[in-house]
Parts: sequence; structure tokens; C-alpha cells
Amino acid sequence: MSEFSAPSLGAELPGTLAFLRAAESLKYLTRTSWTSDGRQETVAAHTWRLCLMAMVLAPHFPGIDVGKLLRICVVHDLGEAIHGDVSAALQASLPNKAEQERADLVELAQPLPEAVRADLVALWDEYDAASSPEAKLAKGLDKLETILQHNQGVMPAGFDFLFNIEYGAAHTRDHPVLAALRGLLDAETHQRAREHAAPPEHT
Repeated sequence: MSEFSAPSLGAELPGTLAFLRAAESLKYLTRTSWTSDGRQETVAAHTWRLCLMAMVLAPHFPGIDVGKLLRICVVHDLGEAIHGDVSAALQASLPNKAEQERADLVELAQPLPEAVRADLVALWDEYDAASSPEAKLAKGLDKLETILQHNQGVMPAGFDFLFNIEYGAAHTRDHPVLAALRGLLDAETHQRAREHAAPPEHT
């Protein structure tokens, strides 16, 4: 009998499809960030470029399990498929954000086989606690990707670019590559803030 026709696989696939259908909401749920063509960014788009960042920077992360790093990046915002993203500026007023997001991930993953579900939740817990080198890198890269998008996007009037100068600083200062990227992005942030505050030129 082929491994692909095993009864256990046949029983698992409907639940896997149900999970994937539910996760599709990340393709349209938006974040408080905009792309360079003026569209509001989706959670899935943020996750995609976070994974791309991790992949292209991987040569600078000796000793890191890149596969695990990428898996953590994929999982880190999965729970947002249920209740959506909370902007960084509002997170301080929501002390139970992580607890809610974890519960949402558990709910989202419910149709999956138990071992797969447990693996997703364990990866999320590792990310949330920054309890491994891979999780610490994922947290830092997540903050940097957010700042990169803010600097690159067509942001609305009144957007507080300077909020990003302190945003996630604790997660980007200890690794030399993240710190170097942070320096470049902070310089961009100051420039965007100056441009955003300048009155429009009249012709």
C-alpha cells in the first residue's frame, strides 16, 4: 500500500484542509502599514518578507538552524487569523495580547493532527518567550521588517515615524547584523519623519 493511501493520512487530510482554509484570512487581514503603491499591507505579506529576510541573511547567522528559524517566522503571526493584527502602538494597552494570540492559534490549529498542532504551538511559545537563538532572531527580524515597511510604504498623514526609533529596540541590539540593519533603518526613519513633517511645496 502506498504511504499516500494510508488510512491515517486519509483521515488527516480533511482537517489539514480546514486549517489551511482558515489560515487564508491572513491573505486579506491587514496591518497598520502600507505598501509602496499605497495598499494596506496584509499579515501574510509581512510574514512572507520576514521569511525572505531570514533566508537571505542566513549566511550571517552561523550555528543557527535556519529551517527552524523559518518555521518560527511562518508561525509567529498565525494566531492573527482569528482576531487580526494589533498595531505596535496599541500593544502596550493590551497586556493580554500574547495570551489571546496563543489561544487563537490553538483554536486555528484544532483541525490538525495532534502532533502537528503541538509543534505549531510549541514554535509559537518559543517565539513569544524568545527562548532559543532562532526565536530571538525571529523577534528581531520581525521588528526590522515592520520598520522597513513603514519606511518604504506610502504612510497616511499623521503617521508617527519616530515611534519606530524605540520600537523593538531590545530585540535588535544584541546581534551585530541586526544592530547594523537597525542603524540603517533608524537613519531612514529619521529621514521619513522629516519628509513627512515638511509642508508640501506649492508650484
